[in-house]
Amino acid sequence: MKSTQILNKSLLFAVILTIVAAGLTGVALYALDLASANGPDGVKLTAIALIVALLGAGIGGLVAARRGATPGSLSRDVAGFYLDEILGHVSDAVVISTSDGTIVRINHSASTLLGYDEKELLGQPLEVLFSRSSERFDERSGDREKVGEGHFKTRDGQEVPVSYTFSRISGPNGSQRILIVFQNIADRMRVEQRIRYLAQTDALTKVPNRNQMHHLLRRAIARARKEQQALALLQLDLDRFKNINDTYGHSAGDATLEAVVERLTSNLPDGTLIGRFGGDAFAIVAEGLPPGAQAHDSAASMASQIVDSLRGVFLIHGHHLYLTASIGIALYPEDGARAMDLSRNGGLALYDAKRRGGDDFAFYDPDTKEDVAKRLLLKSKLRQSVENDELLLYYQPRVDVRDGRIIGAEALVRWDLPGQGIVLPSEFIPLAEETNQILKVGEWVLERVCTDYKLWQKSIAIPGRISANLSLLQLRQPNFVGRVRNICRKHGVSPSCLELEITETTLMDDSGRTVKVLRDLHDLGLYLAIDDFGTGYSSLSAVQQFPINTLKIDRSFVFNAAMDSDDATIVAAIIEMGRKLNIDVVAEGVESEQQLNVMRKLNCNLVQGLLFGGPMTAADFHELMLAQQRGTNTYEALIA
Repeated sequence: MKSTQILNKSLLFAVILTIVAAGLTGVALYALDLASANGPDGVKLTAIALIVALLGAGIGGLVAARRGATPGSLSRDVAGFYLDEILGHVSDAVVISTSDGTIVRINHSASTLLGYDEKELLGQPLEVLFSRSSERFDERSGDREKVGEGHFKTRDGQEVPVSYTFSRISGPNGSQRILIVFQNIADRMRVEQRIRYLAQTDALTKVPNRNQMHHLLRRAIARARKEQQALALLQLDLDRFKNINDTYGHSAGDATLEAVVERLTSNLPDGTLIGRFGGDAFAIVAEGLPPGAQAHDSAASMASQIVDSLRGVFLIHGHHLYLTASIGIALYPEDGARAMDLSRNGGLALYDAKRRGGDDFAFYDPDTKEDVAKRLLLKSKLRQSVENDELLLYYQPRVDVRDGRIIGAEALVRWDLPGQGIVLPSEFIPLAEETNQILKVGEWVLERVCTDYKLWQKSIAIPGRISANLSLLQLRQPNFVGRVRNICRKHGVSPSCLELEITETTLMDDSGRTVKVLRDLHDLGLYLAIDDFGTGYSSLSAVQQFPINTLKIDRSFVFNAAMDSDDATIVAAIIEMGRKLNIDVVAEGVESEQQLNVMRKLNCNLVQGLLFGGPMTAADFHELMLAQQRGTNTYEALIA
């Protein structure tokens, strides 16, 4: 990056020296002001714009006029030679045309990228560059600039993915030139495609992972709704699979999971959707079922066939293993109209099949499920949790691996339900989302964080930055930015001390409105993070449009990075992405020194996880920061 900036500056100074030599000092000073005002990109674009302007006007004529000579007495060829030399050293591909689209200049980078000799394109129309009509630049339009990504066509007809900028440069007497600056982005697109594949595919079994299965299930539901058909979600879990890992080792367990997928694939109709939910849990989607009782019978037949097929012996690492499986079935539309509902109800049915001893299947039956009653009870009690002061807030430290210092923490909410004990977020946050109680819970969390932070500041100058999770419903809340501003003012805490975490799914939902709210929060001074990054569908270009400060790598990738090359590739790609965008990257779920060493090797500087202690009370975190202030931080020894 620095070498490119140096080259861009050298390019600009070379052009400016040419202008100064011509005696046009005022133009040179203006160019320097313009470049400094627009940063690194301004340097490059200012230089190229000057080149095109000089080409349009004819620098030889300018010099001659300045010195009182005739335009022909000072050769345009000399000026053209220097300008060609400058363009030849520009790393970006550059093509220049007349206002009607006739190519008049092309630099070495462009000819190399497109496979032409440098003079072969001269006099040709711009259309020869474009691979697709939708990407053509209309030289007759009034647009001064067009920026985007598309495909250019090489001499042999191949498509090259590029990012490009079309600009109109005005010269004397109303003359114009069209400047096209472009870069080959094939490598970047391959990296993004690889990240998407690894993020959506289970690395072991090569079938869709949990996140991708939910996405595909939503699409299957949409097709079933359109065709007025039924579908079945079968959630499968191997019985007592832990015994295989404990007895024969995890490598045998992995081989068993691969063999299970092979057997499912060979025993189910072509095109049946099979995915892995994690561990020894799988999901199968049966589409195109006739509605009503026939859907029930078809799903039962499939489940019975699967259970029977998995009873057969598996030869794993020279051992004969015998498996059984349990299956829970939820039907669309009778058991739910959304993927979330089917997944939840299929899980309840699976629990019922397990409770009956396994090696069997069960359909979702809401009338006989104790879990349904429990959920209803939790929903009812959750409404009073804030008023009854039943919520608790814990803090998990975030550590800089370069020196072992604590640089902040993540705030984690818990529910201390009387008569039941601690309820984890995985149980009550979905219920809070369903009942809109997440608005009260989210506001309570921000209030509590600010209260604790103000207390810490009495004895600690800089307690670090505290992050808290942000839901989609909170983002949609009227005047949410104003609410956050008021909470910070009320407690006397600067917004820059806080960081709000959102998931990729939340980020991309109604992205137009979301980006506006996030920019307002960013302008307020808050830091913004994408939580569980790598499990959704964000590309580099999508991340760039949001004011994001931090990417938090999902713990599932961190957990396996030391043993799984695919997960390590994802982590490395995310770290590199963050570095290029000047975004902090945090590895979540670091639980062992081995995982810590892998993150350090991959140059991930910020981590959090059980290796540095579990979630702790505000008082305990305060004491931890005081110890660091006294110079007795135990994490520094761990890092060393």
